[in-house]
Amino acid sequence: MDISNYIDHSLLSPAATERDIIELCEAAKEHYFYSVCLNSCYVSLAHQFLNESDIKICAAIGFPLGASSTETKVFEALKAIENGAEEIDMVINIGYLKSRNYVLVLKDILDVKSAIGKVPLKVIIEISELNKNEIVKASEICVDAKINFIQTSTGFSKNGTTLTAVKIIKKTVKNKTKIKAFGGINDFDTAIKYIDAGAHRIGTTTILKPRKSNSEIRNTKVYKAYVETVLNSNKPSNSELIKEH
Repeated sequence: MDISNYIDHSLLSPAATERDIIELCEAAKEHYFYSVCLNSCYVSLAHQFLNESDIKICAAIGFPLGASSTETKVFEALKAIENGAEEIDMVINIGYLKSRNYVLVLKDILDVKSAIGKVPLKVIIEISELNKNEIVKASEICVDAKINFIQTSTGFSKNGTTLTAVKIIKKTVKNKTKIKAFGGINDFDTAIKYIDAGAHRIGTTTILKPRKSNSEIRNTKVYKAYVETVLNSNKPSNSELIKEH
């Protein structure tokens, strides 16, 4: 299975350098990933390297805590779009959710969504900070807000994503919004499990390649052995070489 079009290739480290961002963009072009996901300060730089490609630029907003004011999130999102961002990943206000102030949670999301218009919006709910009921409630609010994706994690909290959480979100939202799994997905087989569980996009910081099956490895070894045998059988012996000279 080719999962390249599922991948948001991400670099959100506070220590990420300009060279790191350029390498991120180069890797995305080489492997035909769907997007690069980065902090908003690097959107302009990524745009320079990707503006002639089909790879989207996704900016993380209110990252990683989600506790900045709604007005700040709106400004950051609009500035990122002005600089070349084509998708926005915003972090939910977890404190509002845990306070059960669901109106403010919804307003926070809706204000950003309204400001960015048709630009796709992913809302990060940070599952490691939530219990099951809170994951369900956050997902319901996201459905009410008609956002494009629910994202499981920032990758900066206690744990990354889990299959259980993706299944809970999928059961809650059904097909009303899509799911992005992010946090701790570092190999191809794990990514496939999340896609099978209902994820439509995979956020990862590594290049995910399928592992060769045992039969593929065995067949490769047999082929190499055969080639070496044929080549060796066609090599002239030392005596033949001497006769030629």
